[in-house]
Amino acid sequence: MSLNDLSQWIKDQNLLKQALTHSSYANEGFRKETHNERLEFLGDSVLQLVVTEWLYANNMRWTEGQLSQGRAAIVCEATLAEAAGNLRVGSLLRLGRGEERSGGRTKHSLLADAMEAIIGAIYLDGGLEQARNFILEVLRFALTDVEERETGRDHKTALNEWLRRRGEEAAYEVVGSYGPDHAKSFEVEVSVGGVAIGRAVGHSKKEAEQQSARLALKQLMAEHDGAAPSAAPPLS
Repeated sequence: MSLNDLSQWIKDQNLLKQALTHSSYANEGFRKETHNERLEFLGDSVLQLVVTEWLYANNMRWTEGQLSQGRAAIVCEATLAEAAGNLRVGSLLRLGRGEERSGGRTKHSLLADAMEAIIGAIYLDGGLEQARNFILEVLRFALTDVEERETGRDHKTALNEWLRRRGEEAAYEVVGSYGPDHAKSFEVEVSVGGVAIGRAVGHSKKEAEQQSARLALKQLMAEHDGAAPSAAPPLS
Protein backbone atom coordinates (compact mmCIF):
# COMPACT_ATOMS: atom_id res chain seq x y z
CA MET A 1 0.00 0.00 0.00
CA SER A 2 1.23 3.49 -0.83
CA LEU A 3 0.31 6.88 0.59
CA ASN A 4 -1.91 7.37 -2.44
CA ASP A 5 -3.75 4.15 -1.62
CA LEU A 6 -4.30 5.24 1.98
CA SER A 7 -5.44 8.64 0.76
CA GLN A 8 -8.38 6.87 -0.89
CA TRP A 9 -9.52 5.86 2.59
CA ILE A 10 -8.46 8.98 4.54
CA LYS A 11 -9.11 12.25 2.71
CA ASP A 12 -7.95 14.47 5.59
CA GLN A 13 -4.18 14.66 5.11
CA ASN A 14 -3.60 15.78 8.69
CA LEU A 15 -5.38 12.69 9.99
CA LEU A 16 -3.43 10.50 7.59
CA LYS A 17 -0.13 11.99 8.74
CA GLN A 18 -1.10 11.58 12.39
CA ALA A 19 -2.06 7.93 11.90
CA LEU A 20 1.41 7.18 10.54
CA THR A 21 3.34 9.16 13.16
CA HIS A 22 4.88 7.14 15.98
CA SER A 23 5.49 8.80 19.34
CA SER A 24 9.26 8.38 18.84
CA TYR A 25 9.06 10.72 15.85
CA ALA A 26 6.64 13.20 17.39
CA ASN A 27 8.73 13.60 20.55
CA GLU A 28 12.12 13.76 18.87
CA GLY A 29 14.13 16.95 19.20
CA PHE A 30 12.39 20.13 18.10
CA ARG A 31 9.36 18.45 16.53
CA LYS A 32 5.88 19.36 17.74
CA GLU A 33 3.96 16.63 15.95
CA THR A 34 0.82 14.81 17.08
CA HIS A 35 1.45 11.07 17.32
CA ASN A 36 -1.02 8.27 16.67
CA GLU A 37 -1.72 6.89 20.16
CA ARG A 38 -5.13 8.53 20.56
CA LEU A 39 -6.16 7.31 17.11
CA GLU A 40 -4.93 3.86 18.11
CA PHE A 41 -7.24 3.93 21.15
CA LEU A 42 -10.22 4.91 19.00
CA GLY A 43 -9.40 2.45 16.24
CA ASP A 44 -9.23 -0.45 18.70
CA SER A 45 -12.84 0.19 19.77
CA VAL A 46 -14.07 0.49 16.18
CA LEU A 47 -12.21 -2.71 15.24
CA GLN A 48 -13.71 -4.60 18.17
CA LEU A 49 -17.21 -3.49 17.18
CA VAL A 50 -16.90 -4.37 13.49
CA VAL A 51 -15.35 -7.80 14.10
CA THR A 52 -17.90 -8.61 16.83
CA GLU A 53 -20.75 -7.59 14.53
CA TRP A 54 -19.37 -9.70 11.66
CA LEU A 55 -18.85 -12.79 13.80
CA TYR A 56 -22.32 -12.47 15.31
CA ALA A 57 -23.99 -12.20 11.89
CA ASN A 58 -21.98 -14.94 10.18
CA ASN A 59 -21.79 -17.62 12.88
CA MET A 60 -25.35 -17.99 14.08
CA ARG A 61 -24.73 -21.31 15.88
CA TRP A 62 -21.76 -20.08 17.92
CA THR A 63 -22.06 -19.64 21.66
CA GLU A 64 -20.92 -16.51 23.47
CA GLY A 65 -17.69 -18.27 24.36
CA GLN A 66 -17.00 -19.24 20.75
CA LEU A 67 -17.69 -15.69 19.60
CA SER A 68 -15.29 -14.34 22.22
CA GLN A 69 -12.60 -16.81 21.17
CA GLY A 70 -13.05 -15.97 17.51
CA ARG A 71 -12.82 -12.25 18.18
CA ALA A 72 -9.72 -12.67 20.34
CA ALA A 73 -8.04 -14.65 17.56
CA ILE A 74 -8.69 -11.88 15.02
CA VAL A 75 -8.31 -8.73 17.11
CA CYS A 76 -4.81 -9.55 18.28
CA GLU A 77 -1.30 -8.32 17.67
CA ALA A 78 -0.30 -11.21 15.40
CA THR A 79 -3.27 -10.80 13.01
CA LEU A 80 -3.03 -7.01 12.86
CA ALA A 81 0.71 -7.17 12.23
CA GLU A 82 0.10 -9.69 9.44
CA ALA A 83 -2.46 -7.33 7.88
CA ALA A 84 0.00 -4.44 8.19
CA GLY A 85 2.67 -6.56 6.51
CA ASN A 86 0.32 -7.38 3.65
CA LEU A 87 -0.26 -3.65 3.14
CA ARG A 88 3.42 -2.70 3.65
CA VAL A 89 2.42 -0.22 6.33
CA GLY A 90 5.89 -0.36 7.87
CA SER A 91 7.41 1.52 4.95
CA LEU A 92 4.99 4.43 5.47
CA LEU A 93 5.57 5.04 9.18
CA ARG A 94 7.24 8.16 10.56
CA LEU A 95 9.69 6.89 13.16
CA GLY A 96 12.28 8.50 15.39
CA ARG A 97 15.93 7.74 14.75
CA GLY A 98 16.21 5.32 17.67
CA GLU A 99 13.11 3.37 16.67
CA GLU A 100 14.33 3.29 13.07
CA ARG A 101 17.69 1.85 14.10
CA SER A 102 16.06 -0.81 16.29
CA GLY A 103 13.98 -2.18 13.41
CA GLY A 104 10.72 -0.47 14.28
CA ARG A 105 9.31 -0.88 10.78
CA THR A 106 9.08 -4.65 11.29
CA LYS A 107 8.08 -4.79 14.98
CA HIS A 108 4.75 -6.56 15.30
CA SER A 109 3.59 -4.48 18.25
CA LEU A 110 4.30 -1.23 16.41
CA LEU A 111 2.66 -2.43 13.19
CA ALA A 112 -0.46 -3.61 15.03
CA ASP A 113 -0.74 -0.25 16.79
CA ALA A 114 -0.40 1.55 13.45
CA MET A 115 -3.23 -0.51 11.95
CA GLU A 116 -5.51 0.49 14.82
CA ALA A 117 -4.52 4.15 14.35
CA ILE A 118 -5.30 3.94 10.63
CA ILE A 119 -8.72 2.46 11.44
CA GLY A 120 -9.35 5.28 13.91
CA ALA A 121 -8.43 7.87 11.29
CA ILE A 122 -10.69 6.27 8.69
CA TYR A 123 -13.56 6.31 11.19
CA LEU A 124 -13.11 10.00 11.97
CA ASP A 125 -12.69 10.89 8.30
CA GLY A 126 -15.43 8.80 6.70
CA GLY A 127 -17.60 7.33 9.43
CA LEU A 128 -18.38 3.83 10.63
CA GLU A 129 -19.38 2.42 7.24
CA GLN A 130 -16.09 3.49 5.67
CA ALA A 131 -14.17 1.99 8.59
CA ARG A 132 -16.20 -1.22 8.34
CA ASN A 133 -15.42 -1.57 4.63
CA PHE A 134 -11.70 -1.12 5.27
CA ILE A 135 -11.61 -3.59 8.16
CA LEU A 136 -13.53 -6.28 6.28
CA GLU A 137 -11.25 -5.84 3.28
CA VAL A 138 -7.88 -5.91 5.02
CA LEU A 139 -8.85 -8.64 7.51
CA ARG A 140 -10.67 -10.85 5.01
CA PHE A 141 -7.88 -13.43 5.25
CA ALA A 142 -8.50 -13.75 8.99
CA LEU A 143 -12.29 -13.58 8.94
CA THR A 144 -12.64 -16.31 6.33
CA ASP A 145 -10.23 -18.50 8.30
CA VAL A 146 -11.71 -17.68 11.69
CA GLU A 147 -12.40 -21.25 12.79
CA GLU A 148 -8.74 -22.18 12.37
CA ARG A 149 -7.72 -19.00 14.19
CA GLU A 150 -9.76 -19.79 17.28
CA THR A 151 -7.56 -19.97 20.33
CA GLY A 152 -8.56 -23.58 20.89
CA ARG A 153 -6.82 -24.81 17.73
CA ASP A 154 -3.41 -26.41 18.21
CA HIS A 155 -1.39 -25.12 15.26
CA LYS A 156 1.85 -26.63 16.58
CA THR A 157 0.36 -30.12 16.44
CA ALA A 158 -1.04 -29.49 12.96
CA LEU A 159 2.38 -28.32 11.76
CA ASN A 160 4.17 -31.26 13.40
CA GLU A 161 1.82 -33.75 11.77
CA TRP A 162 2.32 -32.14 8.35
CA LEU A 163 6.11 -32.21 8.76
CA ARG A 164 6.23 -35.72 10.23
CA ARG A 165 4.71 -37.16 7.05
CA ARG A 166 7.73 -35.68 5.23
CA GLY A 167 10.34 -36.80 7.73
CA GLU A 168 10.94 -33.30 9.11
CA GLU A 169 10.39 -31.51 12.38
CA ALA A 170 10.06 -27.93 13.60
CA ALA A 171 12.26 -26.05 16.04
CA TYR A 172 11.11 -22.97 17.96
CA GLU A 173 13.31 -20.13 19.26
CA VAL A 174 12.46 -16.97 21.18
CA VAL A 175 14.14 -14.21 19.16
CA GLY A 176 12.87 -11.18 21.03
CA SER A 177 10.84 -9.87 23.95
CA TYR A 178 9.24 -6.46 24.32
CA GLY A 179 7.55 -4.37 26.96
CA PRO A 180 7.62 -4.23 30.78
CA ASP A 181 7.65 -7.39 32.89
CA HIS A 182 3.94 -7.14 33.73
CA ALA A 183 2.92 -6.85 30.04
CA LYS A 184 5.69 -8.53 28.09
CA SER A 185 5.33 -9.83 24.53
CA PHE A 186 7.51 -12.54 23.03
CA GLU A 187 8.62 -13.03 19.43
CA VAL A 188 9.16 -16.64 18.36
CA GLU A 189 10.67 -17.98 15.15
CA VAL A 190 9.96 -21.49 13.89
CA SER A 191 12.42 -23.19 11.55
CA VAL A 192 12.67 -26.47 9.66
CA GLY A 193 16.09 -27.85 8.83
CA GLY A 194 17.68 -24.61 10.00
CA VAL A 195 15.57 -22.48 7.66
CA ALA A 196 13.21 -19.94 9.28
CA ILE A 197 9.67 -20.28 7.92
CA GLY A 198 7.50 -18.39 10.39
CA ARG A 199 7.75 -15.67 13.02
CA ALA A 200 5.08 -14.22 15.29
CA VAL A 201 4.57 -12.24 18.48
CA GLY A 202 2.31 -13.18 21.39
CA HIS A 203 1.61 -12.19 24.96
CA SER A 204 3.15 -15.48 26.05
CA LYS A 205 5.75 -17.81 24.55
CA LYS A 206 3.02 -20.41 24.02
CA GLU A 207 0.82 -17.97 22.07
CA ALA A 208 3.79 -16.82 19.96
CA GLU A 209 4.71 -20.43 19.15
CA GLN A 210 1.13 -21.19 18.11
CA GLN A 211 0.94 -18.18 15.81
CA SER A 212 4.36 -18.82 14.27
CA ALA A 213 3.32 -22.43 13.61
CA ARG A 214 0.12 -21.22 11.92
CA LEU A 215 2.07 -18.90 9.61
CA ALA A 216 4.65 -21.60 8.86
CA LEU A 217 2.04 -24.19 7.97
CA LYS A 218 0.24 -21.72 5.73
CA GLN A 219 3.48 -20.99 3.87
CA LEU A 220 4.51 -24.65 3.56
CA MET A 221 1.13 -25.69 2.21
CA ALA A 222 1.25 -22.90 -0.36
CA GLU A 223 4.76 -23.89 -1.47
CA HIS A 224 4.25 -27.63 -1.54
CA ASP A 225 1.30 -29.82 -2.36
CA GLY A 226 -1.50 -27.82 -0.74
CA ALA A 227 -2.73 -30.85 1.18
CA ALA A 228 -4.78 -30.00 4.23
CA PRO A 229 -3.41 -31.25 7.55
CA SER A 230 -5.39 -33.69 9.60
CA ALA A 231 -7.56 -32.25 12.34
CA ALA A 232 -5.56 -31.21 15.36
CA PRO A 233 -6.74 -31.64 18.94
CA PRO A 234 -7.67 -28.61 21.00
CA LEU A 235 -5.14 -27.03 23.30
CA SER A 236 -5.16 -28.39 26.81
